[in-house]
Amino acid sequence: MGAGAGSGRGQLFLRSLLFLLLAGPPARHPARGQLRYAVPEELEHGAFVANLGEDLGLDVSTLSARRFRIVSRAGARQHLEVNLENGILFVNERIDREEVCEAGGTCLLHLQLLVESPLELYRVEVEVLDINDHAPTFPWQEYVLEVAESAVLGARFPLESAQDPDVGTNSVHTYRLSPNGFFSLEVQTRSDASKFAELVLERALDREQQRVHRVLLTALDGGVPERSGTAHILVTVLDANDNVPAFDQPSYGVSLPEDAPAGTLVIQLNATDLDEGPNGEIEYSFSGHAPPRVRELFHIEPRSGQVLLKGRLDYERASLHELYVQAKDRGPSAVAVHCRVLVHLLDVNDNAPEVTLTSVSTPVLEDAPPGTVIAVISVLDRDSGDNGRVSCEVGPNVPFELRSSFRNYYTLVTTQALDREVVPEYNVSITARDMGSPALLTRSTLTIPVSDVNDNAPRFLQPSYSVYVMENNAPGASICSVSALDPDCQQNAYLSYSIADGHIHGMPVGTYVSINSDSGHMYALRSLDYEQIRSFQIQVQAQDAGFPPLSANVTVHIFVLDQNDNAPVIVSPMPRNGSVATELVPRSARPGYLVGTVSAVDADAGLNSRLSYQLLQATDFTLFSVAPDTGELRTLRSFLEQDASRQQLVVQVRDGGQPALSATVSLLLSVVETMPQTLSDFSEFSLPPEVSSSSPLTLYLLVSLGSISFTFLLAILILTAIRCRGERRSRQGDSCSPPRCHCCPGSRPSSDGLKTSNLTAQPPAGTTAATCLDVPAGGPPGYCYKVCLGPESAQSDFMFLKPCSPPRNNEKDTGKRSRPDQHLQVSKEAKQPNTDWLPPSTQRPALKRYQIQHWGNRGSRWKG
Repeated sequence: MGAGAGSGRGQLFLRSLLFLLLAGPPARHPARGQLRYAVPEELEHGAFVANLGEDLGLDVSTLSARRFRIVSRAGARQHLEVNLENGILFVNERIDREEVCEAGGTCLLHLQLLVESPLELYRVEVEVLDINDHAPTFPWQEYVLEVAESAVLGARFPLESAQDPDVGTNSVHTYRLSPNGFFSLEVQTRSDASKFAELVLERALDREQQRVHRVLLTALDGGVPERSGTAHILVTVLDANDNVPAFDQPSYGVSLPEDAPAGTLVIQLNATDLDEGPNGEIEYSFSGHAPPRVRELFHIEPRSGQVLLKGRLDYERASLHELYVQAKDRGPSAVAVHCRVLVHLLDVNDNAPEVTLTSVSTPVLEDAPPGTVIAVISVLDRDSGDNGRVSCEVGPNVPFELRSSFRNYYTLVTTQALDREVVPEYNVSITARDMGSPALLTRSTLTIPVSDVNDNAPRFLQPSYSVYVMENNAPGASICSVSALDPDCQQNAYLSYSIADGHIHGMPVGTYVSINSDSGHMYALRSLDYEQIRSFQIQVQAQDAGFPPLSANVTVHIFVLDQNDNAPVIVSPMPRNGSVATELVPRSARPGYLVGTVSAVDADAGLNSRLSYQLLQATDFTLFSVAPDTGELRTLRSFLEQDASRQQLVVQVRDGGQPALSATVSLLLSVVETMPQTLSDFSEFSLPPEVSSSSPLTLYLLVSLGSISFTFLLAILILTAIRCRGERRSRQGDSCSPPRCHCCPGSRPSSDGLKTSNLTAQPPAGTTAATCLDVPAGGPPGYCYKVCLGPESAQSDFMFLKPCSPPRNNEKDTGKRSRPDQHLQVSKEAKQPNTDWLPPSTQRPALKRYQIQHWGNRGSRWKG
């Protein structure tokens, strides 16, 4: 496939090259100030079309700087492009004439060339020349044509036309018919110069001799090289129907407005047939060579002959439609007759003008002078005559106007100075109105943003700021925010905030506060203390990013608020050497006697520094009182004999803050008979006994520990006594009798004693007593062992060994004592010994004895 495609492209290139050599260089036709060139279709990308720089008289070196370009409507394909380095117009993409221009005739590409500085507009027309790149094709490869045997010589039968997208000489030029003895071919020409073939009967037909005739129809175009297409025609000879229908006239003409709705009656056709019955009933239809476009737009009622409008007409696409209708009766061997209907379309003003912004220079600076070109606008109306003539205007109350450069092209310019702060954006309404009746108009809105110039300084929202900050604030916390506005926009309105240099209490202002340069949020860099600094002020500057930059300043007053962060401090009495403050009181003191004054200070201010005094603890609350405001300690009554000689007091000092802070002082008052000259040193007094006394929790812990230890020792003693009692009974009551114990003191223990023990005896059904089994020759000399298992242990893998003992007097023998020949089944699946590790042969007897003794002791403890 790739080789075929490459060969096809090579042949196409050779044909295009041959065409260029024959036609010469591209034609240039200057007419009315515009250029016209001709170029064949299907040229490769980069093919030369014309030297626009030379033809237009432009300086090639300035084409790129002046933005020389081709202006096209949005969505349109860019078939041609200009090289800005040399000004050559070249093929940008492959041009298919049949795709660009659907209708026949001259195919033109209209180019608008725009160059700036100064603004100039040129119009160029490029005619796309057709090449023979399509072969004629028939809609069907085989046609069936029915011809009555009574058809007269010279009867004509229109054939299906071949279709060739090419135009001119490259389209269908002629038809050929394969040699035969009955038919010849005549080529007819339509009004649009297209060709169609008619089959002419040259010799009378005889259905009885030959029913079917086969001929080959070939369509040839006039291109170089010549191309062709074929179709097989199958002529079926029918029995005679001697009368054929006849139209009133061979050709009809009708006019129809292009906006006629679907279903409109175009024409009523009438054909007559002299025959009767089915041979005289006529059916109408399109001829075989009717174009597909006609079949899409029109419909024929088969019985009535009415031609109805089926699709939507468009005068701008085609102003004339040629219909070929045939009439044929319903009899056997019916012969069709044909007529032509020409439908002329009347233009209607059904296309509104189209407004295209060819070039837009936005945004525009607000200081642009009047007369500045903003945009180039093109207007197009597809209607013809007055319906296609267009006038254009802009809406009122805008500082812009339209100036016509030449037909259907306008430039939008400013008429006065602009101010972005007043109107940042203009929506200019452009109205294009045609001259039809009724007139159609199109409104297009052009949004023109005004570019900003830095002509406004920032402005703070407040003339000054007052900020109140609670002391002990967290460093880095936000304390306030300043904000400024700039009427400008974008870079000119981008503000940055800063703090002017200065000092606060001898320190740089930057050590106290900082500011976010983008948001204007201010932050405290240190924790403020009301007791050290109560207020200060700073200067904040807002500066925009324009050129040159503009700025504004504002003063920020910062006031520090007091917080209750200082507890009262006792200044009197002061304890000596860390001991309790002491004071002497004479026993003869009267009520109201001033013992002393408790004094305290608070570094806070306001309510946070207002102090109150109260007696928190006292040996006797009826003996002393403290003045809540002054802290004076006075006696409430006289001393009695039973009053203690030492009175301990705790005085609390509380401030008025929220939450309140307090301090306490402990006083030790000694009641004396006479006041000495010097005060005694009471440093040997320590903290109150309540504080130093131990908690009863220690005593509780000791008692609990002792009780648990005693209970544990008692349990051990009881268990030991029970075990000793059980062993003593075993030694007194057990004996080694031959019928019940198969062990002799002098027998040598076997190393396989446990393995060879027969433990297969089953306990009696329904018994619940333990079952004992004698172990023969399995224990050490002088001992006799029994295996004793409870009823639940019958399914267990463990064995509990105990010394043999006779039954006690209070025990029943029935169903509980095993017979000598009775054996016990310990487990249905005996566990095999672990052979991963075996002790040496010298240690096996001792290990065996240890195992027997160990399990025997466990069996005794379990039973007990």
